[in-house]
Amino acid sequence: MALFGIALTMLALFVSFGFMVGVLFGFFGMGGSFLVTPALLVMGYPTRVAVGSGMAFVFGTAVIATLKHRDLGQVDYKLGGLMVVGTTAGIEVGSHLVYSLEELGLAGGVIGVTYVFLLGGIGVFVSYNALRSDGAGDSGGGHHEAANRDIDPDDIPDIAKRIQSYNVPPMMALSGGLEVSLWMILGVAFATGLLSGFLGVGGGFIRMPALFYLIGVPVPIAVGTDLFEIVISGGFGAYTYGLNGGVDLSIVVPLLAGSALGARIGSAATSVVNEDDIKIYFGLMLLGGSVAVAFQQSAGYLGMPVLDTIGFVLIMLSAFMVSGAVIYNTITTMRARSNASATAAD
Repeated sequence: MALFGIALTMLALFVSFGFMVGVLFGFFGMGGSFLVTPALLVMGYPTRVAVGSGMAFVFGTAVIATLKHRDLGQVDYKLGGLMVVGTTAGIEVGSHLVYSLEELGLAGGVIGVTYVFLLGGIGVFVSYNALRSDGAGDSGGGHHEAANRDIDPDDIPDIAKRIQSYNVPPMMALSGGLEVSLWMILGVAFATGLLSGFLGVGGGFIRMPALFYLIGVPVPIAVGTDLFEIVISGGFGAYTYGLNGGVDLSIVVPLLAGSALGARIGSAATSVVNEDDIKIYFGLMLLGGSVAVAFQQSAGYLGMPVLDTIGFVLIMLSAFMVSGAVIYNTITTMRARSNASATAAD
């Protein structure tokens, strides 16, 4: 009975955790490798199993979330395919940089510091720009329709306008009436892939803001397109680890059971929640991750393993709070719409 109780508790834990990560994944286009792999490592699973099972979970959740974004018209397949090409080349170069640093004995420290500052820097940048807009967008929703019409030039960041102004053939027509040079897209993809390969992460937290701030794609489409790219990369990674016995289905299945619902809720929320709120939540998530990773990096240097545990708890706590805020914001916005409709009908 005791073993059955432990097994049931673990099942409930994995399903709940999968639901939370699914919400974040569908809403931001990131959160899988950022949360799942560290959690499995802390729980005592071998590195190969933790990474492989995490990759398989990321693939499955990305498929579920991408299908929902597709239903909402928030996936640009052409852009996603081009990003895959550039990202793959960038990852290859980034991995060689890591090998070079390993030979010098500097890899761990340099990568750790870069990760902390990159997470924190992107988090501050995204949050600051969203707060500075001061709710200039609509009060929530309307993104489904926005994905199918031309984008308002006022909604495009200045950096993206500059990149779009470089008329270097061939020019690629993207969702929302955007036209961007193929070489600009591949350049952005290469840069994000380089950082992803260098840091050893999926890179969703880099690609999503890059698609918006550098190419000018609306946030909901940036999330959906990023997820489409993760389906391809995650599928390849899961297949590779699966061949070497690195995928544990007793972990992956309950995680996917929870994320199946969570990913659909998170994906649907992008068409309900104000675009600026999405950016603020995204920024806060990265800031929490930056602090957590800083604790984990300090643990080794200071010889204090407790800091590693504190870092992990901070990551989980920030993920729980942000996913809860997403669900709460979605529910309150839908209730407000329902009440407004009822009042109008009266």
